[in-house]
This record gives sequence, structure tokens and C-alpha cells, in this order.
Amino acid sequence: MDQTTLNIIVVGLSFALYFGIAIWARAGSTGEFYAAGRGVNPVVNGMATAADWMSAASFISMAGLIAFVGYNNSLFLMGWTGGYVLMAMLLAPYLRKFGKYTVPEFVGDRYYSQPARVVAVICLIVISITYVIGQMSGAGVAFARFLEVPRELGLYIAGGVVFVYAVLGGMKGITYTQVAQYCVLITAYTIPAIFISLQLTGNPIPGLGLFSSMNEGLPGGIQGGEPLLTTLDGLLTDLGFNEYTATTNPWLMALYTLSLMIGTAGLPHVIIRFFTVPKVADARWSAGWALVFIALLYLTAPAVGAMARLNITTTMWPQGIQGEAVATDELPDWFETWAVTGLLGVEDKNGDGRIQYYNDGNPAMQALAAERGWEGNELVTFNRDILVLANPEIAQLPGWVIALIAAGGIAAALSTAAGLLLAISSAISHDLIKSVINPEISERGELLAARISMAGAIAVAVYLGLNPPGFAAQVVALAFGLAAATLFPTLMMGIFSKRMNSAGAVAGMLAGLISTCLYLFAYLGWFFIPGTNMLDSSQYLFGIPPTHFGPIGALFNFAVAYVVSNATAAPPKHIQDLVESVRIPRGAGAALSK
Repeated sequence: MDQTTLNIIVVGLSFALYFGIAIWARAGSTGEFYAAGRGVNPVVNGMATAADWMSAASFISMAGLIAFVGYNNSLFLMGWTGGYVLMAMLLAPYLRKFGKYTVPEFVGDRYYSQPARVVAVICLIVISITYVIGQMSGAGVAFARFLEVPRELGLYIAGGVVFVYAVLGGMKGITYTQVAQYCVLITAYTIPAIFISLQLTGNPIPGLGLFSSMNEGLPGGIQGGEPLLTTLDGLLTDLGFNEYTATTNPWLMALYTLSLMIGTAGLPHVIIRFFTVPKVADARWSAGWALVFIALLYLTAPAVGAMARLNITTTMWPQGIQGEAVATDELPDWFETWAVTGLLGVEDKNGDGRIQYYNDGNPAMQALAAERGWEGNELVTFNRDILVLANPEIAQLPGWVIALIAAGGIAAALSTAAGLLLAISSAISHDLIKSVINPEISERGELLAARISMAGAIAVAVYLGLNPPGFAAQVVALAFGLAAATLFPTLMMGIFSKRMNSAGAVAGMLAGLISTCLYLFAYLGWFFIPGTNMLDSSQYLFGIPPTHFGPIGALFNFAVAYVVSNATAAPPKHIQDLVESVRIPRGAGAALSK
């Protein structure tokens, strides 16, 4: 059986599973559509939350970012997992106790204000739409490569699959579909990693293999018995790259980690998952279980990145830098396979029949290149997003593993896309139509509006995936920065400050939203500083890149909200009592007085 047929069979079976679950878990009420009837077991919800969270960015992109940058990009692991700790301790149980369906509903009721609700809806839609672009694009890439269809057709297929199980099942269908998707994606991610770890180090646990010694007889002039990271550091420095384990500016690393942490804690499609469990305590347990399930992938990702970079480097230099680069007619089959997608490309610039791969911006390598007659790095295109998807082929693993990776990559993209689209749909149908435009709408009418809103959101997501805006490459940074600067501070103040009022909340959200957008747009060269380059840190205000601005926007939010709130009337007494009842368990005062 050829590889394409095998891919179609495995991916098709996964789709059949998703459709079957959607039919079984069809939502029959708004409560089931928005919150799965609040009957989801915390372990099941933790697994669904993990799938919701581990998007195309986690499954497809993260290992590629770590592979080509090294230790510095470990901040993604720290920031994203740290965000769940914040969410479990500071947000999830209190929001569940409040008993609402959506984040804007909490904001509107807590701040007794329709304008606050509408601003929260705007923030949610902007965050979710920007995030979903990457998911749909990732699904399109996976379809294009593994099913050998045009990327555009892949996007239409992805949109159709999400339409069936998300519109039909709502949160109830999405929850149980995401459990299945988690099983698919974690299996697809770890099996190739185990194979590769065994090939390179003999250790079957990738996370431990990262710190193990290399096997004998490997290409690239590798000496067996050396630690893997030491070997990789040596290979990369020989080629003029930085050491894999080198660190740069710790201040910027800490700032970006904080941005990812509070951005994670403020993401609406993740927060709504904690509205689906029966009890307040279950919300905290759900976050804990989500961390366990996420850790299975996140503890593997650094090993996947390091081992993939090692494999790529030794593929290009089979005898090491002192030998000859790989001949153009000896490139492995996976090079040709991925070159068809346009995401990988080589060019024999000096016509010597070999492909030199090195850092042509390094002075030492420039001197060596002049001596040997090289004319620049000849690995001219390597999209980092292909790394995990190409890993089984790089390591020459069996065809069924490649098919499994195809199903896993698609599952990762679709699971997060479904959660984001549900957040958008709920905000439109429940927080705009039901709460603002037509409060008298029946439950049946609201459920229909929710499904129509979901269909419309899917159409927009597919369109943006087909025609990504200019900031598509920074879409994840924008989504996290906006969540950190808008919703996270508003939720925190709503839970822990009885004095915070509606005027302060609205002013704070607008301050965070506007300041973050202006900074991001300005320093990407779109508005006020045409021609600026995101990579040129000399042009940034205080050296802060746009991707790191989330905590600064959050500070603006907190500060403006505090000033405006204290300059205007305090919230009504019943709102202050409500905040206290959400934060303090029933009977706590009586117990303390004894």
C-alpha cells in the first residue's frame, strides 16, 4: 500500500470517529451547546482542555522553534504551562462558582454594564480570530502534504469537518471529540519521538534521551559516548551557529515568559472549558489534570526539537564539517517530498554538486567559505513548521507512523480551532444577541443563533486561512498579548477587588487593547513607522519586541482601571456582596468566629 493511501485511511478513520462522537453527543439545549450541560468529569475535561490547548502551534510549530533557536525558546514551555498554574489558582474555581457560560457574560454581570460586556466581546473576537488563523493554516499545510491535495482544498476539508462536529454538538460534542483528538495527537507525537530517541541514544524516553550519550556509528562525524547536547553544541558551532544551549537576554526571556503565562490564563477558549464541570472544586482539578496531559507532550518537545536539529545537520554533513557536504543527488527522499510543498528548498549556488549548510553571516564561516569556494548557505528554505510533520520521514520510520503524524497534526489544529470557534459563537449568540440585541429570544431561537454564528465563524476562519493578513506570522504573539492586556486583568480585578467598578473595567480593557495594538502595529511597520523590521531591536521602545508587550499592556490596564475606578462611584452593594461570595466559601465567616 502506498503512503498516500495509508494516510487517507488513517485520517479518514479519525474523521469517522469525530463524526460519530458528534452525533452521539448532539447538543439539545443552550446549556449543552455552551457548557456541555455542566456534567463533564474533571479528568475528561482535563484531557479535552489539553487538546483544546495543544494547537497547531504546540504540535507543529513549538518543536521547530526550539530546534532552530535552542534553549532560549524553552520559554514557550515555561510560559504556557505556567499559565495553567495561574488559571488553576486564580481564575478557574472562582469563574466556575460565578456560574456563567462565557467570559463576556461574567464581565457584563460582574461589572453590571452592557458596555463592559460588549468591549469584552470585541476583545474575545479579536483574540480568537487571530488565533484561529494559524490553526486553519496549519490544517491546510497538513492536508496538502499528507493527502496530496491543494492547500486550499485542505482548508475547505478542515472547515467542513469542524462544521459537522462543532455546529452539531456544540461544547458537548466538542468536549468528547477533543478527548479523542488528544489520544490521537499524543500518540502521534510520542511514537516518532521514542523511535528517534532509540536511534540516537538508545533511551526509549525522549526527555531522558535528551541528556543521554550518543550511540556509536552515527553520521556527521559523531563520536559515540558523548552527551547529545554536547554533540549538538559542537556541530552547530562548527557551522558558525550559536551553541544550542546558549542563552541571551534573561530580562527579555522573563518578560516574554510572563506574557505567555498571563496570556494563557486570559485565553477565552480555554477559560470556558472550566464552565463545563459539575462543581467548583472540579474546575481546579480540571486544570491540574490538563497540566498532566499537557506535560506528556511538553516534556517530549525539547527532545524532539534537539534530535531533529541533530538529524538535519548530520544529513547535510554526513562526514562532519571536515568532510564533504551532501551531494545533490544523495539528498534523502524526504527532501524531495517536502520540496513539492514549497516549504523546503535547496540551491546549488556554486555548482559543485553539493549542498553547503552553514551560517553565512558568521565571519569565521565567511573565511572558510572563501577558502573552499562556497557562495552562501544552500539550504535556502526550511519552514520550521514542517519539522514535527517531517520527523518520521527524516528518521526513516515506518509508513504507519507517518500516517499517524498526519492524523495527529490535523487533530491538533482542528481541536483548538473548534474551541476558538465555539468561544466566538457563544459570544455572538449569548452575549450580543441574547443579552443585548434580543433579550426575549427563546431558547430554541438562541440555539439556532448559536449554530448560525458557529457556521459564520467557520466561514470567516477558512477565508482568513486562505487569505492570511500581513501579520499572520505574528498571530500567536498578538493573540497572547491581547489576552494578557485585556481579559486577564479584568477577570483578576473582577474576582479580587470589590472596589473595581464598570467605568474602571471598560477604561482598563480599552487601554490594554489600544496600547498593545498600537505597539504591535507600529513596530511591525504597518502604521506609524513604515519600513521598521521586527528583528531590529534597536528600533524598539526600551528594546522590548512587540511579541513581549503583553505584560506592559496589562500594566496599562491595571493602572487605568484603578485610577478611573477610584475616581468614580463604587459598585452597588449587591455587586460587592457578590464578589465576596464568589471568593469566600459559605460558612467561612462563622467558622472563623468560633
